[in-house]
Amino acid sequence: MTTIAVAARSPRTRTLAIALAAGALALSAQFALPIPGTPVPLTLQPFVVVLAGLLLGPVDAAAAMLLYLAAGAAGLPVFAPIGAPGLARLLGPTGGYLLAYPVAAAVAGRLGAGREAFAGRALAAMAGILVIYLGGVAQLAVLSGSLVAASLLGVLPFVAADAVKAIVAGAVSAPRRRRSI
Repeated sequence: MTTIAVAARSPRTRTLAIALAAGALALSAQFALPIPGTPVPLTLQPFVVVLAGLLLGPVDAAAAMLLYLAAGAAGLPVFAPIGAPGLARLLGPTGGYLLAYPVAAAVAGRLGAGREAFAGRALAAMAGILVIYLGGVAQLAVLSGSLVAASLLGVLPFVAADAVKAIVAGAVSAPRRRRSI
């Protein structure tokens, strides 16, 4: 589905898609794998963020991420079960990643808009994941006092898994073809 088709949906359908994407993100956060030596767990969240961008388009995907962040900041159990609850999570070591989600989804959605080729969608997803890394490393650098340490703890352990997530997001977001009769 292209973002052109997304724009043609009814307001009710768009609202439902935004809520479903926020719910999928909350669900993906619950399967968190702690990585020794880093405060950042491995989750499927980057996959859901960029996939939402590719499927919903930049505006609706960013809205879904904002809904997720608002729910988490309000204390609903949507964040990964590893770390502080509520608003405190956004101020902690994973807060930069979380706060980057709306921008990352919008970037993936904007760059992937109308892309028929798998490579274009996968690159758009990788660009979205790069935005997540930038937000995460920025906050980790502030908290740790070292950009190098932040990069080693907040990016290096995740690059291979996140590359796979971007490739899969590019593959599963292929536009549907309409059959002519």
